[in-house]
Amino acid sequence: MNERLYRTLSRLLGASLVGFALCCGTANAEMVGTDEAAASMEPANPNADREKLRAFLDRPEVVKQLQSLGVTPDEAKARVRAMSDAEVRLIAQNMDSLPAGGRLTDFQLILIILLGVIILILLL
Repeated sequence: MNERLYRTLSRLLGASLVGFALCCGTANAEMVGTDEAAASMEPANPNADREKLRAFLDRPEVVKQLQSLGVTPDEAKARVRAMSDAEVRLIAQNMDSLPAGGRLTDFQLILIILLGVIILILLL
C-alpha cells in the first residue's frame, strides 16, 4: 500500500514539476532610461484613462450588465469621477490586458491540461 502511495505521489510531483517548467518563461533585462520610465508611469494626457473608462461605461452591453447588478450608469460614472488618477490608470491598464470574449490564457489552458493528466494518473 505504501509503495503504491509513494509511486502515485512521485508521479504527481513529476507532473507538477513538468507543468511548472512549461508555465515559466525566461526573463530578459535591458537598461531603461529615466525618461522612458517616467513616460511609462504617466499617460501623455492625464484625462485619457478617465475618458477611456467613461467610453467603456457608455457601451450598451456594459450598461445592461451594470443594471443587472443593480448599479445605474450614472452611479458608475460618479464612482469613476471619485477615483484617484492612480486607480483610474490601473483599471485602464488592466482593461487592455484582459482577454476578450472570455478566452483562456495559456497559463489557464496548461493548468487545465495538467489537472486532467493528474486526475488520469490518480485513477490508473
